[in-house]
Amino acid sequence: MNLPDLTMTQWRKSSHSAHEGGDCIEVAATTDVVGVRDSKDADGPRLVLTTANWQALTRQIKNIA
Repeated sequence: MNLPDLTMTQWRKSSHSAHEGGDCIEVAATTDVVGVRDSKDADGPRLVLTTANWQALTRQIKNIA
């Protein structure tokens, strides 16, 4: 999979984020992929998942919690 350019995509934190400036991830969704990054390192590495893989991951996380 070619990595998409997410520079113009709006990144957002979870509404469940404990506080501003904390240890959080941010996500940016397009029609095909979801990007995940560390909120403290916006220019750092990013994990890019297909929409289907993102949905599977979030289902697994919800089942653990």
